[in-house]
Amino acid sequence: MSQTEQLMAKFREDFERTRREIQKAVVGHREVVDGVLTCLFANGHALLEGVPGLGKTLLIRSLSQALTLQFSRIQFTPDLMPADVTGTTIVVENERGREFQFRKGPIFSQIVLADEINRATPKTQSSLLEAMQERSVTVGGVTHELERPFFVMATQNPVEQEGTYPLPEAQLDRFFFKLEVGYSSREELAEILNRTTAGAQEPIQKVLDAQGILMHQKLVRAVRIDPRVQDYAVRLVLATHPKGQFATPNVNRFLRFGASPRAAQTIVLAGKVHALLDGRPQVTVEDLRRAALPALRHRCLLNFEAEAEGVRTDEVIQNIVETLAP
Repeated sequence: MSQTEQLMAKFREDFERTRREIQKAVVGHREVVDGVLTCLFANGHALLEGVPGLGKTLLIRSLSQALTLQFSRIQFTPDLMPADVTGTTIVVENERGREFQFRKGPIFSQIVLADEINRATPKTQSSLLEAMQERSVTVGGVTHELERPFFVMATQNPVEQEGTYPLPEAQLDRFFFKLEVGYSSREELAEILNRTTAGAQEPIQKVLDAQGILMHQKLVRAVRIDPRVQDYAVRLVLATHPKGQFATPNVNRFLRFGASPRAAQTIVLAGKVHALLDGRPQVTVEDLRRAALPALRHRCLLNFEAEAEGVRTDEVIQNIVETLAP
């Protein structure tokens, strides 16, 4: 077995072990769990959306327990201020007199849970922008680097609920995937009750440390992709642009704005993760198709006609995937 094959086997093993540890606490939601792990190994951030009580926070806490990383949770509320997230500069007295000292906020961690992120004001939501993109925080003109790996997982309730502030497009674009958490099935709900009302739960074991995650992130970027396959990702994103060369009739009718270049980066990186999980050193078009919905659904804006007719973004994206030639 070559060194590359060994690295690929180790990647699959660690991915599956982490998934198993999370599923000790989280029943079902296999697609969501795999989506979160794909974000982690592709060095992206995850946004989980669903009504309260579906296990979004539990999933993220379970992931943090399976990894040997610093973890912090920020509960977003309307009165949360940017300094409560990033930290602030204070005046302290010592033997040299008074001096300014920076006190780090909870963003200075490796896994950050931004719980109910759409309950904070846009000003506070935007305090995450630099950290999510540049992996640094600037306070008082001084830039502080964040420790790697750095992974933000945010949860939000659907925007139609009262007391929420929809995330601005600039911040949505910085999330690698948007994952929708649905209701549990009858069998899954029964299993949830068995685990939570009939005795102690099985403890979650540590699986990976920072060095292991960084090694896997490096491997993901080394996966090969043929220029013709990569062109499919390019055309997939361009197809979301109304009146563009590859736009479908549904796109022209129902979308106001299409996806940014970050969407193409997301689709390719997620495709590389899918290829590794299938034991292949090269990406296929099918790998890219699997990534389309979570990569594009938060980067495409519906117009008034779509909202009036009850058309969902997922329906428009699915139509693109089904009609765009490989």
